[in-house]
Amino acid sequence: MRKIFIPIILSVIILNSCTNKSNQNTEIQADTLNETVSDMQKKIDEYAVVKLSTDLSTLTENERKMLPILLDVAKIMDDIFWMERIGNKEDFLSKIADEATKNFAIINYGPWDNLDGNKSFVEGYGEKAAGAFFYPADMTKEEFEKFDSPDKASLYTVIRRKEDGSLYTIPYHEFYKDKIVKAVDLINQAAVLAEDAGLKKYLELRAKALLNDDYFESDIAWMSMKTNSIDFVVGPIENYEDELFGYKAAHESFLLLKDKEWSKKLEKFAALLPELQTKLPVDGKYKAEKPGSDSDLGVYYALFYAGDCNAGGKTIAINLPNDEKVQLQKGTRKLQLKNSMQAKFDKMVLPISNVLIDESQRQYIKFDSFFENVMFHEVGHGLGIKNTLTKNGTVRDALKEQYSAIEEAKADLMGLFLVEKLTEMGQLPNNDLKNNYATFMAGIFRSVRFGAASAHGKANMITFYYFEQMGAFTRNPTTGLYSVNFDKMKEAVASMVEKILTIQGDGNYDAVKSWIATDGIVKESLQKDLDKLATAGIPKDIVFEQGKEVLGL
Repeated sequence: MRKIFIPIILSVIILNSCTNKSNQNTEIQADTLNETVSDMQKKIDEYAVVKLSTDLSTLTENERKMLPILLDVAKIMDDIFWMERIGNKEDFLSKIADEATKNFAIINYGPWDNLDGNKSFVEGYGEKAAGAFFYPADMTKEEFEKFDSPDKASLYTVIRRKEDGSLYTIPYHEFYKDKIVKAVDLINQAAVLAEDAGLKKYLELRAKALLNDDYFESDIAWMSMKTNSIDFVVGPIENYEDELFGYKAAHESFLLLKDKEWSKKLEKFAALLPELQTKLPVDGKYKAEKPGSDSDLGVYYALFYAGDCNAGGKTIAINLPNDEKVQLQKGTRKLQLKNSMQAKFDKMVLPISNVLIDESQRQYIKFDSFFENVMFHEVGHGLGIKNTLTKNGTVRDALKEQYSAIEEAKADLMGLFLVEKLTEMGQLPNNDLKNNYATFMAGIFRSVRFGAASAHGKANMITFYYFEQMGAFTRNPTTGLYSVNFDKMKEAVASMVEKILTIQGDGNYDAVKSWIATDGIVKESLQKDLDKLATAGIPKDIVFEQGKEVLGL
């Protein structure tokens, strides 16, 4: 495969930002630049460039007017994420003289390689703080536990020190006030233009939520949207960035255009969620919760990524809201980002299968199966258990910083399990599970390349080793090619779903931590196979050429 180079288009790909606070300074020395340029360019070449554009001719005049306004809001979310990731973006980037290093830093929103265990690649920056910029750099876990504050574990507070050294909390809407106020004004402008009643209500409530950090009503409104063409995910959403506790949500934004024809095809699956919950391979008490029945599945074209979702490996599907109260009342919406998904399949999954999957099984690697696996991964997030049976609060709270990785593993395995059940129920006519299993196997190699710094990377690592122990695949020692044992993979999927749901229901933090510590790493034999992918020039992920110009706005 030819190498893909990223020139100065990175100034279009990623966003401009304002000056923020920083507590680190570095200077790349000129006499070392020539030694690092080639290495940095190789790292940039690990990302394939994908243009985010689609046909906007179906939009009304007002909808087209909304898009540039919403893009400006997304850029503000991007600015805030830089603050959460590194602090002062401009100060950080201004000290990097080498253009390739600067471009790679822009891809990663800082000096740490997202797809290589967050290793520092900029001189003067050491290990990434587990709590990013949500907490004081010198704060210990013990100090936090002793800190008496009712909102210290809130998704939407920053922790800082007073002059006397004690800790205090600041709500997001106060800490990022200047940027939030600008974003709210723009969202309200877009709401005035919105012709779809559901979208208008959501935008109005989301603007209010950004001003008080209470997102429940806007999440309910987002869940209730059915007829909108434009979708806009905005605000503090995921907690992957907080690797200290997994408490703090990072800012991001997706601007999306609905594929109504494809979305219509998927409507029937949402109604089956309560029935699918009863079929989970686990003791009844771990599936007693009834998932919200107002969930829906939709297919979208991604128009713009900003902030957390744009750092390093790119999201190809969305399952939101994360609020367990909303999930139990209304369910979740599962948005499949078709153009991003197709790009990853074409540029990574297929080429990977040609290097690591046995020739006799390459016929089973199909985009439709990749699409199904990802779609039902998102469905899987909404099933299982949200509140521990041991009265330790929600599963998220009980598992702390280990939650994200084990939840992603649950969704992966749950997705395969659901495909199997839906095939048995006749809801996926003429489906051949061999396609799903083989495509999933190739997908594991794609995702473990995200590295141990990624929740998705850890999830796929523990799945790989669990499948290995269960005999779900074999590796030919002569050719180094993998073959799926389809019968044993089916057993392994059900077994791992049961294990994860039991751990989650019990709120067993120690079990998750031990499991991930043991198997959430790339061991030597697997690393050798992943090195083959690098040698073959297969991209690790994608990076976007995106924005108003690309969309013709």
